[in-house]
Amino acid sequence: MTTPPPALLIAGHGTRDEAGAEAFRDFVRELGRRHPELPVAGGFIELSPPPLGEAVAELVERGVRRFAAVPLMLVSAGHAKGDIPAALSREKERHPGITYTYGRPLGPHPALLRVLERRLAQAVDPSWDPAEVTVLLVGRGSTDPDANAEVFKAARLLWEGRGYGAVETAFVSLAEPDVPGGLERCARLGARRVVVLPYFLFTGILPDRVRHQTEEWAAAHPETEVRSADVIGPEPELLDLVWERYEEAVRGDLRMNCDSCVYRIALPGFEDKVGLPQQPHFHPDDDGHHHHGHHHGHGHAHSHAH
Repeated sequence: MTTPPPALLIAGHGTRDEAGAEAFRDFVRELGRRHPELPVAGGFIELSPPPLGEAVAELVERGVRRFAAVPLMLVSAGHAKGDIPAALSREKERHPGITYTYGRPLGPHPALLRVLERRLAQAVDPSWDPAEVTVLLVGRGSTDPDANAEVFKAARLLWEGRGYGAVETAFVSLAEPDVPGGLERCARLGARRVVVLPYFLFTGILPDRVRHQTEEWAAAHPETEVRSADVIGPEPELLDLVWERYEEAVRGDLRMNCDSCVYRIALPGFEDKVGLPQQPHFHPDDDGHHHHGHHHGHGHAHSHAH
C-alpha cells in the first residue's frame, strides 16, 4: 500500500475585508480542484474565518496525519517567522500523532515579478515610454527590518531589465517611507509619471488604503501624473508557486535565508529580539479564547533548518 502524499495547508494573514477573505478562500478551493489527489485546506492567523486551527481540524477529520503548511505571504515577517510556526506547534499538541513540514513564503519569485509586470502594463498608457515611468512598489510594512528589506529586493528585481526609469519603495504601515512620502521622493527625483504598484496578493483594507492615499496625493500634485495598478490576484502563476512551495516542503528542500533575521542577528535597535520565543496569535473565534493577548509558545518556533 503506497503512503498517500501529505495534505496541503495554506496559512493566510487574514483581513477585515470580506472580499479579500473570500478571495483567499476561493484560492484554496481552486488549489483543491487542481490537486484532487490530496486534501487541501486553508485558514487565517487572525481577523477572518476560518482560523488556522479549524483548517487543521478539518484535515484531521478527513484522516490526514501528515501535511505541509505553506504561508500565503509575500515576505518573511513576524507572521511567517513566528505566528504560524507557533500556531502549528499548538495544533500538534491538540492533535497528537500529526506531523507537518513548513514551507517558505512566496516572494520575491520570478513568477510573481511577471505578474507585477503585467499589472504595470495594464496601468500605464500604451504610448508611455517605460524609461519615463517611475514605479512605486508599496509593501505592507513590518517592524522586522529583514521583511522590509525583502520588499526593497523585490523592487530591485522588478527594475532589472524591464526598462522602467526607476522603481522606488514605500510601505502602507509600520515602516517608512509611507505612501505620500514615497510619492514625494519620486517627485523629488524628477518623476513626471508614477505608477503605484501594491505588493499585495489580494484586495483588502491595506491595498484600498494605498489607492486612497495615492489619489489624495495625486489630487494635491497635479503636475505629476499618477496611476494605480491592481494587486497580484489569484493568477495561475500564484497557484503554481504555492504548489512549488508545497513540493519543496515535502522534499525537505527548504532554503530560508536567515542571514539578516531579527531573531538570530542583533540588528541595531532590535537586539532584544534575538532568540525570542515565538507566540501565536489567538483568533477571536478560535477555541474559546477571547482575549487579544499572545499565548506563549514553547521555545523559539522560527525554524532555521538548512
